[in-house]
Amino acid sequence: MDQFTLKQYMRDNPDAKLRDIVAQLLYDEIISLKLMPGTKLNVNQISSSLGISRTPVAEAIAHLTDVGFVVQHDGQSGSFVLDLDLRDMINLYRVRNAIESEAAALCAHSADEATVRKLYTLAEAFKDSVTSKDIQGMKDTDMPFHRLIIDSCGNPYLIQSYEQILPKLTMYQSSMLRFLGDNGSESNPWMPSVLYNHVSIVSAIRMRMPELARQSMIDHIDSSLNFTALSGNGG
Repeated sequence: MDQFTLKQYMRDNPDAKLRDIVAQLLYDEIISLKLMPGTKLNVNQISSSLGISRTPVAEAIAHLTDVGFVVQHDGQSGSFVLDLDLRDMINLYRVRNAIESEAAALCAHSADEATVRKLYTLAEAFKDSVTSKDIQGMKDTDMPFHRLIIDSCGNPYLIQSYEQILPKLTMYQSSMLRFLGDNGSESNPWMPSVLYNHVSIVSAIRMRMPELARQSMIDHIDSSLNFTALSGNGG
């Protein structure tokens, strides 16, 4: 987070107020885990690194507090990035399972061959990235794979529901990908499921088997939850 990055955001949003641009910059860093959960946000430090006054930074942090990505702790001064929590993750992944399993089943009914080919390409690339511990490769293939299934399901209400959970989901997915990149990830018993579930989902969609696609997605999301929870020691 520096002046160069801020200028890029300003070029991309020429009509936006500075506080909104700073809020978007901080938000993007939070959901990608560049600003780690639990980090204390120092207004002076942030404003200095961005080369701006304290006011738009303070206003940006206030906005992120309103939407739940920044919190205050009892007995502590200042603002902190929302911490990851296993119970919250379980609740989120239950909702994710309901949305994405239905989307996978709908895709098995209606996805065209071009979509299936793209899903298969993303699935294979994700598997290769996990094998080589290429975290950027995982980022470039994991969420785009799930996003394509959502966008191709044909149900606007499912898409709208997914949009609501996507920011928090991105945080937890970023955490999982970091664990996948660790040298000790092979010892996690959920590793094989995480590695191959994308391919299983695409195979079910390609064979036009909605219930198999639904169950494959459920298995995948459950495996991702279990993998992350075990890697983080339940923290």
